[in-house]
Amino acid sequence: MKNGVVLLSGGLDSATVLAIARRDGFDCYCLSIDYGQRHRAELAAAARVASALGAREHRVTTLDLAAFGGSALTDTRIDVPVTGIAAGIPVTYVPARNTILLSLALAWAEVLGARDIFFGANAVDYSGYPDCRPEYMRAFEAMANLATKAAVEGRRLTLHTPIIDSSKADIIRQGTALGVDYALTVSCYQADAAGLACGRCDSCRLRKAGFESAGMNDPTRYRG
Repeated sequence: MKNGVVLLSGGLDSATVLAIARRDGFDCYCLSIDYGQRHRAELAAAARVASALGAREHRVTTLDLAAFGGSALTDTRIDVPVTGIAAGIPVTYVPARNTILLSLALAWAEVLGARDIFFGANAVDYSGYPDCRPEYMRAFEAMANLATKAAVEGRRLTLHTPIIDSSKADIIRQGTALGVDYALTVSCYQADAAGLACGRCDSCRLRKAGFESAGMNDPTRYRG
C-alpha cells in the first residue's frame, strides 16, 4: 500500500476524505493540529475517526496560532457569528492556517516517503475562506514540488482535495456509503468540552443543511 498523509480535523469533511483515501488503497497517516483553537473536542473526535477508519497512525502536533489571534477561532475576545452565513470572509477565518497545516503535512510526508497528501478543503458549501479555493490548492502543490528534497530528486508530491467541488449533501452521501460514522465527528466552531454543538455557527448551519439536503438523519449532538 502507498503511504498517504491525511490532515484530520475531526470534522465531517476530513473524516470523509480519510475514508476516500482508505478506499483508494492508501495506508493513512493522520495529522491533527492543536493550533490554539477554541476547543479540543475536535481533536478527540479526530482520534475516534482515525481509529474507526483504520488509520495506520494518528499524531497531534501543537503550535500556537492564538499568539497572533486575528480570528474568532483563536481569540476568545472575538465572538463566533451565530446570526447566519453572511457574504465575505468571516471572522472565523484563521490567517495562514491552511498554509501552515499543509506545510506540516508536507514535512511528515517527506519523512515517511509519502508522495500523497489528502486535505478536506471544500469550495462549494463553505464559509468563504480564501485558502480553501482550488487555485490555492494548485499553488500549494506547485510550491511543494519546488521546496522538498524528495521532489527535486524526482519523487513529486500530489495534493488530493477529493471533495473540493462537492456539495455538503454529496459529501455526506459519499462518506455514508464508505462507512463514515458522522456521530464520531465534531464540526462546531464552539463545541463544548463534551463535543456538543451550538447549532448556530456557520459550520453547524452548513452541516445541518447538508444532512437535510441529503435526506439523512443528522447524528450531531446539540446543546440544549
